[in-house]
Amino acid sequence: MTDLMALDGLEQARLVRDGSVSAEELVVAAIEVIERHDGEVNAVVHERFEQALSEARRPLAAGPFAGVPTLVKSMDPVADAPAILGSAYLARAGRIATGDSPTVRRLREAGFIVLGQSTAPEFGLVSVTESAVHGVTRNPWDLTRTSGGSSGGASAAVSAGMVAVGPGGDGGGSIRMPASFCNLVGLKPSHGLLPGRVETGDRWGHSVPAAVTRTVRDTAAFVEFMANRSDRSPRLPTFGHGDLSLAVTDADIEPLRIGFVDHAPNHAPPVDASVAAVVRSTADLMQTIGHKVEEAHPHDLFDTHVLDAFFDTLSVTVAQSIDALIGETGLTPGEDELDPIVRYWEDRGRRISGVELANELTWQQGFRSRMAEWWTEFDLLLCPVFATPAPKVTWPWNEPGGIKRSVDVLTFTAPFNTTGQPAISVPAGLAEDGLPVGAQFVADFGREDLLIRVARQLEVAQPWISIAPRFR
Repeated sequence: MTDLMALDGLEQARLVRDGSVSAEELVVAAIEVIERHDGEVNAVVHERFEQALSEARRPLAAGPFAGVPTLVKSMDPVADAPAILGSAYLARAGRIATGDSPTVRRLREAGFIVLGQSTAPEFGLVSVTESAVHGVTRNPWDLTRTSGGSSGGASAAVSAGMVAVGPGGDGGGSIRMPASFCNLVGLKPSHGLLPGRVETGDRWGHSVPAAVTRTVRDTAAFVEFMANRSDRSPRLPTFGHGDLSLAVTDADIEPLRIGFVDHAPNHAPPVDASVAAVVRSTADLMQTIGHKVEEAHPHDLFDTHVLDAFFDTLSVTVAQSIDALIGETGLTPGEDELDPIVRYWEDRGRRISGVELANELTWQQGFRSRMAEWWTEFDLLLCPVFATPAPKVTWPWNEPGGIKRSVDVLTFTAPFNTTGQPAISVPAGLAEDGLPVGAQFVADFGREDLLIRVARQLEVAQPWISIAPRFR
């Protein structure tokens, strides 16, 4: 039964449609894997197994993932489930979701059956999935390593074979980094393309819903279905039924002009030799496939102010969110009740004046315009996702200047949350110690189709789905 969980989501759904297996059998198989491995991995919270089994016995939605079990990132409300956002403070408040978020409603329409929630750091703020309330989530490739953050529970669950598709979100790299660390596909869509969370807004364009998967076709089907909804803005890209899926089955495209960079600026952590080698080998492979590849990147990508502006605006939303939660629950967090990183960003946010915030938002708008110019000459940027393979758990808090390091590592991911452009992390190789390393491709706004086609070309050239951690 648990061999079913080695399949990707679309294949699981096909078996259900064909009558080869039932949705209930898939749910049972997923529960078996979770119960076998989650004691070591710690990716699952707020289990709703009985409800999932009951839902699997009912008529299924007609979406592409009908009958496929999944876990929702604990940042997204699921009706009648705890809504504590990885926070001991909200656990004390006993906060419960009164309904599904727009993302969860759309997941159900796609046919997913929700088994529970996946772990995330408090308020989804850091690149590792560790919190006082849920403990440490570990990487199935090496239990001494992090599975990333903030969608680290999703990446650990998919990598360990608990589910095939792990919905999450990306506010600074929170899908792409976990995907890179766990040998998965992680696409951050264009800002606004997928339905977001009503109660937290969009963090001025920083945070978008997304998912980690094992195959490009699962990613394409997920984004395509989630994007096609009635409340979309007319300015967003439109994907008709089958458009992104066609990009998987027909991955042939005219040669693209691809720029690549394999190093970091002097003010950021240096790129590990193993990561640089993976980026260069991916560039070579792209050239072999027929694309025009050269060393080039947007000059403004390495502007020293990019991350300062990103975290100034983000820190204000942290203070804003805590105020909203105090108003909702009637409880104020205790002095030591918030994780130190959350308290740091809250304090920073409260020190920023309205004029300072307006200045940063204005600067970011100019940054978007300057970055966009590069994509008039190039189709894609190829670069690292993260400077190293997956760090050890408790990183970076066990190192001097850990809070600053937790910011500096977003050199290659956070800028594209600011610009709103789509970016994808694709499995691209293994470091000498056997840890996965992803390569990141970035496209112009609304060009998810290019990312899917190129990712599929890589998947064909160097298949990765059979390269699995020991749990599978």
